[in-house]
Amino acid sequence: MKKIIVLGGTGFVGTHVCEKLVREGWQVTVPTRRGTNAKAVKLLPGLTVLELDVHDEAALTRAVAGHDALVNLVAILHGTQAAFEHVHVALPQKMARACLANGVAQVVHVSALGADALQPALTPSRYLRSKSEGEAVLVQAASGAGAGAAAKAGFDLSVLRPSVIFGAEDKFLNVFAKLQKMLPMVPLAGADAKFQPVWVQDVATAVVRCLAGASAQPSPRVIEAFGPEILTLKQLVQIAAQLSGSGGMGRLVIPLPGWAARLQATVMGLAPGEPMMSLDNLDSMKVDNVATGKHPGLDSLGIQAAALRPIAKQYLGR
Repeated sequence: MKKIIVLGGTGFVGTHVCEKLVREGWQVTVPTRRGTNAKAVKLLPGLTVLELDVHDEAALTRAVAGHDALVNLVAILHGTQAAFEHVHVALPQKMARACLANGVAQVVHVSALGADALQPALTPSRYLRSKSEGEAVLVQAASGAGAGAAAKAGFDLSVLRPSVIFGAEDKFLNVFAKLQKMLPMVPLAGADAKFQPVWVQDVATAVVRCLAGASAQPSPRVIEAFGPEILTLKQLVQIAAQLSGSGGMGRLVIPLPGWAARLQATVMGLAPGEPMMSLDNLDSMKVDNVATGKHPGLDSLGIQAAALRPIAKQYLGR
């Protein structure tokens, strides 16, 4: 039985990935700082929860030992420059060294549409720049470059770049649906930004298919994960209202001009807890979150991407 370690296995996408891996017969290890975070996966057969901080390189290297593959799903949407570099760049560096030192054969890294490992500086936000730099780290390590004499040469690398991900536990359509019930109208920054939403189950399936060698592309390979529809942020807010039963297309959505959008994002970014939007999010939306056509899509893995409305209706309608 093959062994795999899944970083970020307790999160929204991670729980679906772990469920599919277990069904495929993998022996799965999920590291987490607190075991209580793993309630959704800890009872899966063949899955081991390991309490550790994945940012502790020595602990991570010990945990990776004995595994055939690694999946990285750890990411943040909001934070300072230092926070983005810590999670999206430094962690891939540590993880690459751990994989090389332990002879891990396969790595699947979930990045984001809009990332560009070849030209990180050209991306418009700290989020996308750090995602791009993290990809570049792994691409270099996959070739064995800089591995050192003690490390084995390289690993098979698949980089998945999803658009915004939807599903029953998402913090995307669910948030829009709640806003419709709370506010008399919805002032919206980035209303015209375009997305190509992809179902969480399709992303999880893509991870498993990459591990199974379904892609004909050589390593390191980049696969864009996107759904069949291109929708603006305004349309997504309206769809969330319609499917959650707010009546018609929901509350009036008022697209904000640039200056007002930046003001709204600034205020939201200062709110306590995890913000709904930040200036960096707004900067990310300067690039449409849609397929570029430069890389293969989910169909290259034999996946027919699901449409948003039939699936979202099932969970928003509840």
